Amino acid sequence: MTQKKALVVRGGWEGHRPVEATELFVPFLRSNGYAVRVEESTDVYADTAELADTDLVVQCVTMSEITAEQLAGLSAAVVAGTGFTGWHGGIADSFRASSDYLHLVGGQFATHPGKEPCERRGDESDNFLPHTVTLTELGREHPVTAGLEDFELTTEQYWVLHDDLIDVLATTTHPARPWQPWHRPVTTPAVWTRQWGAGRIVVTTPGHSLDVLENPNVRTVIERGMLWATRTASAS
Repeated sequence: MTQKKALVVRGGWEGHRPVEATELFVPFLRSNGYAVRVEESTDVYADTAELADTDLVVQCVTMSEITAEQLAGLSAAVVAGTGFTGWHGGIADSFRASSDYLHLVGGQFATHPGKEPCERRGDESDNFLPHTVTLTELGREHPVTAGLEDFELTTEQYWVLHDDLIDVLATTTHPARPWQPWHRPVTTPAVWTRQWGAGRIVVTTPGHSLDVLENPNVRTVIERGMLWATRTASAS
């Protein structure tokens, strides 16, 4: 049986600890039989031969920029069957200036609402809110999330702008608080998949810090997402 090849691409904003975060999952990939290559920039996306030979791309690159050549290489690989996955800002807040990247992924971080102003201390914990990740009907059956129950987190709660071509496995609801400008609760995707050509994409929005990534529910979703997104035989 041919060994699967995974490419881990990391970088961007250091606040999401791209090296430490991805190192949490490299042993999982190797234990599941993947040959893992790690790259510290998106330059590799322009290597069309390398991407054509890659079964799964795991990206952890928050913000940053991507060139047209790099994005074209990534997009072509996904269309041809290469899986694409990641978590939090490493995939849902990457390359904000690239509308074509947003089109590929299907959803984009907009904000993470904060605590009541009088409770804020001026650090990242101002945006750590208790919230529920709620499985959808599809999510209760999908291989990435089947068997999981709704779960609670206290961390950044992503508000995502998205299109209708994503398959939402879990959601989270932002309540309307007196200090916020919106007037009714807003429910947005927390975990979704996307079929793009022959490729599969999985986005998991929790994952701001290492402790969140080590949460059993979050980690399960990310790890299953890697396996599910990997190129299938029909895409070979």
